This record gives sequence, structure tokens and C-alpha cells, in this order.
Amino acid sequence: DVQLVESGGGSVQAGGSLRLSCAASGYTYSTYCMGWFRQAPGKEREGVAAISPASGRRYYGDSVKGRFTISQDDAKNTVYLQMNSLEPEDTAMYYCAAALSPWCIMNTSHYAYLGQGTQVTVS
Repeated sequence: DVQLVESGGGSVQAGGSLRLSCAASGYTYSTYCMGWFRQAPGKEREGVAAISPASGRRYYGDSVKGRFTISQDDAKNTVYLQMNSLEPEDTAMYYCAAALSPWCIMNTSHYAYLGQGTQVTVS
């Protein structure tokens, strides 16, 4: 079974930083696109960032460009999301997602697997 386990969420003051981790298992990590999405109460799920492990190419949502960085550790089958200059508007449940394609699209329908999520609260 494919498992995506997120960690690193929490509460932080505006301007602060957090780093989210997503450990993937049961999945050909090095081949397929992995991404981060978020959903705030009453809002639609939003694409935050994605990375193609094969090419290293990265994609970001407009609202996080310049503040968030997605990266990967192939040896650990783990994808990270470094979040800097956090704003109250970044408050949401953050989900790790794994696609069955090497190409990345910032749309949840592209991803076959979704983690349980980790809460990020910025005050």
C-alpha cells in the first residue's frame, strides 16, 4: 500500500517559518511527481507546490512563490516544504500528494494518493 505521512505542522506567529515533511512508502518515489496542497475551512483545496523527482523541476502556487520551497531527499523518500514569511492566510490543513505521472500539474485530480494532512496555524 502507498503511504504518505506528513509531519512538521504546528502553530507559528506571522513572519515565522515551518518545515513540513512527507515520507513516502510503497511508492516509486523517484519516478513520479509529488506535491503539496492545502485547504482552509470553507475554501477549496489549493495547489501549493510540486516537484518532479526525475527532473527536479519545481512548481509553485502564486500565493506562495518566493516564500515556500519544495525539495526532496531521495535517500529518505521524503519531500519537504520549507515555509518562510508565513502569513495568517497560510493557515490551513496541508496535504502531501503523489501522482502516477512524472509530470506535475497543480490540480488535485492529477494525484492518485493523498496523505492525512498536517495542520498549520499562523497567528
